[in-house]
Amino acid sequence: MPVYAYKGLNAKGKQISGIHDTESPRSLRAELRQQSVYLTEYVEKDSSGQKKDAVVATGKKEAGSREVTISFLQRIPLSTVSAMTRQLSTLLRAGVPVVDSLTAIVEQTEDQRLAQVMAQIRRAVNEGSELHKALREHPKVFPNLYCNMVAAGESSGTLELVFQRLSNFIESQVKLRSQVRSALTYPAIMITFAFLIVALLMTFVVPQLIEIIKEQGGELPLMTQILQFISNMFVDYFWLFGLLIGVFIWRFRIWKATESGELKWDRFTLKTPLFGDLIRKIVMARFARTLGTLMGSGVPLLTALDICKHVVDNAVFRGALEDARVQIRDGDSIAGPLKRSGEFPPMVTQMIAIGEKTGEVEEMLDNVADAYETQVENKVGQLTTLLEPAMIVVLGAIVAAIVFAVLMPMLNMNEALRGGV
Repeated sequence: MPVYAYKGLNAKGKQISGIHDTESPRSLRAELRQQSVYLTEYVEKDSSGQKKDAVVATGKKEAGSREVTISFLQRIPLSTVSAMTRQLSTLLRAGVPVVDSLTAIVEQTEDQRLAQVMAQIRRAVNEGSELHKALREHPKVFPNLYCNMVAAGESSGTLELVFQRLSNFIESQVKLRSQVRSALTYPAIMITFAFLIVALLMTFVVPQLIEIIKEQGGELPLMTQILQFISNMFVDYFWLFGLLIGVFIWRFRIWKATESGELKWDRFTLKTPLFGDLIRKIVMARFARTLGTLMGSGVPLLTALDICKHVVDNAVFRGALEDARVQIRDGDSIAGPLKRSGEFPPMVTQMIAIGEKTGEVEEMLDNVADAYETQVENKVGQLTTLLEPAMIVVLGAIVAAIVFAVLMPMLNMNEALRGGV
C-alpha cells in the first residue's frame, strides 16, 4: 500500500500537511474529503523510500514541493529518534496496540522525514510484518542495536520496556557525544585562530616591515633571516602548502581505511597525552552502557558482544571483544577474556566478575557506565581548563617570536645611529 505525504486545505481554509497511506491517489482524495480536507498536492513514496514527483491535485507534475520534500540523504538527529522512542514506550505501556501507537507517532512527530519512515513501518506492520523486520528496512535511522533489542522485546513480550531502555540509551549517547564535542571544539577553534593570525602576519605584515628595514640599510640578524625565509615561503608557495596538506589528508584517510592502519592509529590515539585517557573512558562508557542495555533487554550475549564491537568504534577494543566473544562461545566467562586482553581497566573486569557471581551483570554494567560517563564529564572540564591557558601561551609565544625577530634589526639600527652621533 503506497504512502503519501500531502498538502491540503481544511474547512477553515488553513494550509495543513501530513502523512497518509492508502491504495491510490483517488482513495487519498476521498479519505481526506471525509475529514473535510481539500487535497492540493501530494508526494508518493515507494517501499524503498524513493521519492516520486510531486503532483498537484489537477494531476500536473511539478519539480518538487518544499513543504513535502523529504530527503533520506540527511540523517535524522538522534535526539528526535530518542523522543519518538520514548513516546512509543509511553503508548505501549498505556495498552495502545502497536499499529495505533505508530499511527499516533506519524501524526504527532514534527520531523517530516521521520514521519515518512514511521508511516512505511506502520504499513509493513499492518500488512503482517514483525516490527523489528520493518525497522531493519531503514538502517540509517534504526541501527542493528535498535532492531535487535526490539526483536528481543517482541519475543519476550516486553516491548514497552525495551523502548524505554532504548530511549534512555540513546539519550545517554547524545549526552556523551555533546561532551566529546565540547572537549574538541575549543582546541580546534584556537588552532584555526592561531593559524590565521600567523598566516596574516607572515603574508602581509612581516614582508613590509623587512622591506622597510632593508631600505634603511639595516642588517638582518639570523632570526630575522629565518623569519624572512618562512614569510617568502608563505607568500610564494602558499598554494603548494595547501596542496601538500590535501594530499597528506587524502593519503592518511586511505591508510586509516586499511585494517592495519586503523589498528595502528587507534592504538596511537590511546597513548596520546591528555586525550588518550579520555578516549579510553569514552570507549568504556559506550561498551558498558551498550552491553548492559542489550543484555537487560534479552539480547543473547554473543549477539550483544558482536554489536558492541561496532559501537565502541576503536579497532583495539574491537579486536579484544572479538577474541573475548570466541572464548565466551567456547564456554569461558565474560570477565576472564576481557581481563586477559589487557585493554579493559580492572574496575570494569572486576565489576563484571562480581555481576557474574551474583547474577546481576546488567546492573553492574550500568553502574560501570554511570561511573565512566561521570569521569568523561569531569575529564572534559579538566581538559577545557588546561587547554585554554596553554593555547593562549603558545599563540602568544609565536606572535612574540615574530615581533622580536622584526624589532631586533630596528633596535640594532637605533644603536648604530646613536653610536654614529
